[in-house]
Amino acid sequence: MTTTANLLVELFVEELPPKALKKLGEAFASGIYDHLLANDFLEADSVATVYASPRRLAVHITSVRSVSVPSPRPPKTLMPVAVAYKDGQPTAPFLKKLMKEEGFHEGVDFAEVIRERTFIEIEGGKEVVKFRDDLAKGSTLSICLEGAIEQSLAKLPIPKVMTYQLEKGAQPGWTSVQFVRPAHGLVVLHGSTYLETVSVLGLKAGNSTHGHRFEAAVDPVVLTDADSYAQALRDQGAVIASFAERRAEIVRQLNTAAAKQGLTPIDDDALLDEVTALVERPNVLLGRFEEAFLEVPQECLILTMKANQKYFPLLDAAGKLTNQFLIVSNISPADPSKVIGGNERVVRPRLADAKFFFDQDRKKTLASRVDGLGKVVYHNKLGSQRDRAERVRAIGHAIVNQLSAATLPFTVDAHDTFDVLDSKVQEAAMLAKADLLTDMVGEFPELQGVMGGYYARHEGLRDGVAIAIEDHYKPRFAGDTLPRNHTGTVLALADKLETLVGLVGIGQLPTGDKDPFALRRHALGVIRILTEKNLPLDLPALLQGVLPAFGDLIADPAEALLSFFADRLAVSLRDQGHSAQEVDAVLALAPTRLGDLPRRLDAVRAFAALPEAASLAAANKRVGNILKKVDGAVHTAVDAALLREPAEQALAQALATVRPQADSLFDQHDYTASLQALAALRAPVDAFFESVMVNTEDAALRTNRLGLLAQLHTAMNRVADLSKLAA
Repeated sequence: MTTTANLLVELFVEELPPKALKKLGEAFASGIYDHLLANDFLEADSVATVYASPRRLAVHITSVRSVSVPSPRPPKTLMPVAVAYKDGQPTAPFLKKLMKEEGFHEGVDFAEVIRERTFIEIEGGKEVVKFRDDLAKGSTLSICLEGAIEQSLAKLPIPKVMTYQLEKGAQPGWTSVQFVRPAHGLVVLHGSTYLETVSVLGLKAGNSTHGHRFEAAVDPVVLTDADSYAQALRDQGAVIASFAERRAEIVRQLNTAAAKQGLTPIDDDALLDEVTALVERPNVLLGRFEEAFLEVPQECLILTMKANQKYFPLLDAAGKLTNQFLIVSNISPADPSKVIGGNERVVRPRLADAKFFFDQDRKKTLASRVDGLGKVVYHNKLGSQRDRAERVRAIGHAIVNQLSAATLPFTVDAHDTFDVLDSKVQEAAMLAKADLLTDMVGEFPELQGVMGGYYARHEGLRDGVAIAIEDHYKPRFAGDTLPRNHTGTVLALADKLETLVGLVGIGQLPTGDKDPFALRRHALGVIRILTEKNLPLDLPALLQGVLPAFGDLIADPAEALLSFFADRLAVSLRDQGHSAQEVDAVLALAPTRLGDLPRRLDAVRAFAALPEAASLAAANKRVGNILKKVDGAVHTAVDAALLREPAEQALAQALATVRPQADSLFDQHDYTASLQALAALRAPVDAFFESVMVNTEDAALRTNRLGLLAQLHTAMNRVADLSKLAA
């Protein structure tokens, strides 16, 4: 008899890797759920709830059957009737085939099986024997569940596993098993019944688990049924089993504690996830450190508190670091002063180290460190960081020259000239990597660039250079800000292009999901800078301008890089919310000035909303197909004397009127108005295709009409390939 109840599976283990806990919990739950679903143990409305704490992975699934109810399956075709029967009797091959079906064996009553489970049907003009597979009996939950847990554990996203021996007596002899951490308990409850026959990792299923190491009211925590799991752990075990609930509780406590001080905790989702994975029942406490440490750049203090101590620094209304921080403790003593005092004593040496590094680093100038970059290997085929700095300087100079020669206007920063911009870029390029040799960046590599900016300001370097050094890695990640001034913009472009051209030039183009040098991120950075800064720079020309800096070190990677950029660009634009049709229409023309892309995309979206758009897009696609089939070049000249049909005369006249308007607006970069001007061509274009034969036998008329269509095609595809909008 099949019964339905809620299911709980918990694996109790030693402390799991905190940075991986969230994914481990989700994968554990989904693996079991998917296996049960695939084996017909779940109802249509079954829901899985994930639980994950430092010492447990668990899942609660509603409406789980005790015996599977196989979904209806279509009949199987076994073999032709002529093969299955001879003289009215089943043949040996037929019986052998039946034996292969699930649940059949030599002792079965084949006469009954044939009568109940097979029938004859015409298929492909022949009579065939078919087998009803929808009457198969289900398997039991305990049998399936053991396989589900084992498969789920085998597929967990674990980079490394531990090999450990089972406790003596767990099963005969000493047995070694592998898992991310030693497992000590297994709970499997189907309703109020625990499935004691289920065994995984040498553990037999039971109905009890363990709560908080120090604060559980009872140990073990005995579970009466699957639905009482979370509440029993909370009440008796002092554990919030749900990762999401524990995270939300930490956020609530952080905000409450910070608000009492009139401050704001730092916003860091990754830190929040990690801390959630370190505690079972959070208790947020307030700590302080000496204000003298605030003389150190706040990025250093914030990073050391987050990375080393997992604290949440507190910021004032202006976003400045204060000398207060929040601790997420795993214990809740009546007097928390010792916990707070201990954490304050631990953080003080960390902050003292940061202050020492900062003070020591400022004793040497960035310029004095540049020669030392010659001893820092960048890549064995591309030389040292000193060599790289020289290349970035040369590339920056080339970019400034391209900006100064651009046909579109580009205004340098106030009080600057292109010569001044060039000299700032040269200076910043040589100093940008010098902070790699500082103690602070040696301790915290995440601060490269940031510390260079601080040290440049300390030295009193001229306006803009310090900001450029700080900003030249930007954008570092999706959503990051762009460089704040032109010097930083040029330097960031030069740095990213040097990386891309150099590494692709030695054959390091990313493949699959492997991208060890983060070239996709660098390419997206270049795209964002060119697009959002609307720089009057041509991408192919930019790449060609980079090559001289490398000399004979690399092969020309321009072709591969342009394709790489096109792929990244398409992904980026779709991620920004543009439709695939809009992106394809714009990128089909392979635009080289990326600063134009936002206006082109906006123009295509506006055009697509016009009532004339669908008809013109379809006509444009038809014109393109006609022109592709023409052997040889199509001459765009049109002889008015050969325009015989009224419809072609009307189209030529409309084109003569509309095209200059559209072209003028295009030249003014008003792409939306340019495309909208083309809407007037809908009626004459439709009339042309309704009444004019393009491929007429008269060669002169055919050539003239093809020329007219070629003019139309050129006029309609300056902003984007409108045929991509056709349904």
